[in-house]
Amino acid sequence: MTTSKARAAHRPSRKQWVIEAATELFATQPPDEVTVADIAARAEMTSAAVYYHFSSKDQVLAEGMRVFADALREQLRTLADAHEPGSDIGPAVTTLLAWLGEHRSAATVFFVSSAGMSQEAEALRLESRTELLAELVRLIHKARASVTDAEAAVIGLGLLALLETAAISQVRGDDVYRSLGHRSFVREVDRLAERIADPAVAG
Repeated sequence: MTTSKARAAHRPSRKQWVIEAATELFATQPPDEVTVADIAARAEMTSAAVYYHFSSKDQVLAEGMRVFADALREQLRTLADAHEPGSDIGPAVTTLLAWLGEHRSAATVFFVSSAGMSQEAEALRLESRTELLAELVRLIHKARASVTDAEAAVIGLGLLALLETAAISQVRGDDVYRSLGHRSFVREVDRLAERIADPAVAG
């Protein structure tokens, strides 16, 4: 009851409640099985209120993915801005992985649940990958000033693939993640990031 009163006092944020409620549902159920009524119930509002902000559940899904992608890109941009020139790149990758773990539901939807759901979802993922790659290339140039643009692009693709694979393994809690345990998993991601960034790294 307290929640309802608080929400009623902040009506402009209801669109965000819808996104958050839908994200929680999409992360635990196949998106095509989730209904607008389910989202409305989770957000503690009526279906009509959901339709006031979104034309369909697919639009809710797309907007949630867009919000997450923007936040992910901003997080990587902040890490790239703060990166000490010449320093190891692994910690930046594992810091981003930790951020993804803190946003598990949204990460699950973005990397796992929404796969193949719609052309819009795939277009959003492609756009996000392009933007993340640009930030990774900038990070690589700060970490290794001697690399060419072409080398940085290839390294960036490798790091992006690592990040996406690690994120999926982490949110799913798959066999690799469980067998290693969280700390060892993160340590191995760090090591692999270093090997991708600099093949001369031993180990």
